[in-house]
Amino acid sequence: MVDEKPKRQERKRTSQLSGLQIMFAAILAIGLILGLNFTRLFSAGQPLQQTYNQLTTDIAQLEKDQADLTRERDYVQSDDYVESWARDEGKMLLPGEHLVIPVGSQRAAEATPEVVQQAVVQTTPPEPPKWQLWWALFFDSAPPQF
Repeated sequence: MVDEKPKRQERKRTSQLSGLQIMFAAILAIGLILGLNFTRLFSAGQPLQQTYNQLTTDIAQLEKDQADLTRERDYVQSDDYVESWARDEGKMLLPGEHLVIPVGSQRAAEATPEVVQQAVVQTTPPEPPKWQLWWALFFDSAPPQF
């Protein structure tokens, strides 16, 4: 009795790549290329985004300045500004008003001097005589004590 089982056909492992491995490698390569391109585009857009943000803040500041200048222009063209200028700068009066100019008093205020006693405090050490300085300069030693 010989056991005759049909032998399975065994696949021979070859060193060649299968179709699934090639497809996986192609998808992986395409993914890497797309990822690198996306990273490059993202990093190239960073300086542009910073410039855009800076310009946006500059525009907002300039619009605020323009609004302030427009408000000031409207005020300068109004009757209120003319009246305040006439009173402050032009020294003009409305009918029925009197200009009052304060005048200083005729007698001068005398200051009473306070006597402050100052104590003499010496904050630097006394200077040595000149000959001791010269001695130290030429002989590089302390001068003799006489």
